[in-house]
Amino acid sequence: MLQQLRRRWPRLHSAAVEVWPGEPFPLGATFDGAGTNFSIFSEVAERVELCLFDDDGHEERLDLPEVTAFIHHGYLPGIQPGQRYGFRVHGPWAPEEGSLANPAKLLIDPYAKAVEGQVDWAEAVFPFLGDPHANEPSHADSAPFVPKSVVISPYFDWSDDRHPRTPWHETVVYETHVKGLTWRHPEVREELRGTYLGLCSRPVIDHLKKLGVTAVELMPVHQFVHDHRLEQLGLRNYWGYNSIAFLAPHNEYAVYGQRGHQVQEFKQMVKILHAEGIEVILDVVYNHTAEGNHLGPMLSLKGADNAAYYRLDPADRRRYVDYTGTGNSLNMRHPHVLQLIMDSLRYWVLEMHVDGFRFDLAATLARELHDVDKLSAFFDLIQQDPVVSQVKLIAEPWDVGEGGYQVGNFPPLWSEWNGRYRDEVRDFWRGVDNTVAEFAYRFTGSSDLYESNGRTPSASINFVTCHDGFTLADLVSYNDKHNEANGEDNRDGTDDNRSWNCGVEGPTDDPEVIALRRRQRRNLLATLMLSQGVPMLLGGDEIGRTQQGNNNAYAQDSALSWYDWEHADEAFLHFTRALIRLRSEHPVFRRPRFFQGRAIQGEDVDDIGWFTPEGTTMTEADWSAGFARALAVFLNGDAIPARTPRGEPVRDDSFYVLFNASDDALEFTLPDPSYGEHWVKVLDTFEDAMKHTFPRPDGEAAKAGESVTVRARSVVLLRRVDGA
Repeated sequence: MLQQLRRRWPRLHSAAVEVWPGEPFPLGATFDGAGTNFSIFSEVAERVELCLFDDDGHEERLDLPEVTAFIHHGYLPGIQPGQRYGFRVHGPWAPEEGSLANPAKLLIDPYAKAVEGQVDWAEAVFPFLGDPHANEPSHADSAPFVPKSVVISPYFDWSDDRHPRTPWHETVVYETHVKGLTWRHPEVREELRGTYLGLCSRPVIDHLKKLGVTAVELMPVHQFVHDHRLEQLGLRNYWGYNSIAFLAPHNEYAVYGQRGHQVQEFKQMVKILHAEGIEVILDVVYNHTAEGNHLGPMLSLKGADNAAYYRLDPADRRRYVDYTGTGNSLNMRHPHVLQLIMDSLRYWVLEMHVDGFRFDLAATLARELHDVDKLSAFFDLIQQDPVVSQVKLIAEPWDVGEGGYQVGNFPPLWSEWNGRYRDEVRDFWRGVDNTVAEFAYRFTGSSDLYESNGRTPSASINFVTCHDGFTLADLVSYNDKHNEANGEDNRDGTDDNRSWNCGVEGPTDDPEVIALRRRQRRNLLATLMLSQGVPMLLGGDEIGRTQQGNNNAYAQDSALSWYDWEHADEAFLHFTRALIRLRSEHPVFRRPRFFQGRAIQGEDVDDIGWFTPEGTTMTEADWSAGFARALAVFLNGDAIPARTPRGEPVRDDSFYVLFNASDDALEFTLPDPSYGEHWVKVLDTFEDAMKHTFPRPDGEAAKAGESVTVRARSVVLLRRVDGA
């Protein structure tokens, strides 16, 4: 088809191009088999030109002939998939009123489903001439320097593709980066590395399946821009939190990213992952765009209708409200902004078959006026939408604005990245005072955050590490960030790492420090996988990935970020697989409802019990003891509030989990026989691997009332074996 297009469109001539009235909906470029309908919203536009580009870069400008409710539209017969295009908006240039219409600037279609090229940072891409404070428009043509939108074919053979629809309480999320996962993978074909097709190649599928994860959460794949400042520093926007087209898969992650082929490759990736039972969740950035503040470029929304799409400062409408720290915030009070986001979400579900979304800085989406409002229009739209409401929805429940930390405050339909889980689990294992009570809440699903509004433990996306911060290996190796490679004199990135280097900063040959670090990694991972809620594993942690102490590697498209498969920590990889398998085999670790602290389903013993190392029930004094570093919990497998599809009660083994975050070995007395008469060891993080062993030296199961040694800074998991 591409060769046919090249033969047919060696150069465009206006006499050969017909423009019919077309339709206002759907917005964007829609190919119907015979031609393409083009449609764009702008309240300020006096007229809109559709700009078509041939293979030689020659441009043909055509006025869209019709306007319906501020939507400018037209239909061009014969325009086929692969056609490159953009828009130019004619209207008022009035920066003091927030209007920046400037027809010298070629605009990416806000509804583009594919984009070709990247921004070439020439002066022409900026809307102002010289000093933006002078408010003089730049008349330099930006077309040679900005990406082009591409008409795509909607046709793809999904055949028998099915969404896995893994229940939340059975989900294990793997957060990863499309390029970083495979760029250095020796078993992935070289031409596929760093691409959508590389991510679904056999070596990666085998790794994910053996690991036991059920969903990949992909860092941003909406078309994004590499910042001007970063390119000047010789860096790139590796993470991709700089979107410019909310319906287009990023072209650099395709083997052939021209003329819309990235759409087909993305769909192929989803289809293959689904066939393996793996869901695809997208990290989406609807809170801001790559156009930045008043000093930023004009690439799309800023030129289409600046005042409609962005939150402008009411005291100076030349400037932007910034709740994201990136220069601008989308105007969630405007119906067409809400429509763009909802249309984008539906498109990714219906046409691209993704299974859910993680919303970056989601608190920004709730800001209709100033305060965060969990009942804002955006969440109301999500709630009633028959498509979007049925997929997995995850909020990053904070932004950088006042009152932006909103963990626990999102509506019942949503799950949340639980930042308090991350912080308090880290604090417990690094030995901070007064942490046992908070640790217990996090381990049991954070009922204090989510139960009051009818949510379940699945509302809590539990994580110890994520892309933003230290990797797991670095969390136990560095007290301080080391971000010098980012070019900001180590000023960027958080200073609140809650990490512990185990006595030495960075790499060391000390065998005792190395052993302690390995044990701490096992402690943190074991806590994560045994906790109620939905565990999220940072991709690469399972093989010991390090960023050499960089806790903000957003600009590091380099070996600092790419997964180092050649030096994978095989022992820790096997340990991770075993832990995830243990979780998947035992429903007591992934209950669909919170613990009640009482007998359930006719049992004489409560569904959960908390104990001191002496084997006595925890009292208020025990919970508030600032020096406490150890506790144990009984998980009753006979008291799970769930039933099978046939209505039968779900039953499981019962477990006793012993946590010792102190520097010394402790003797834990097992509770009275009503909780279990005999116990065997399933896990001991002091060791390098999980094994089914007996806790007593003589090889016998431990009995109620006997003691079990839990060595310094380690977790022991016991399974009840009554009748042993």
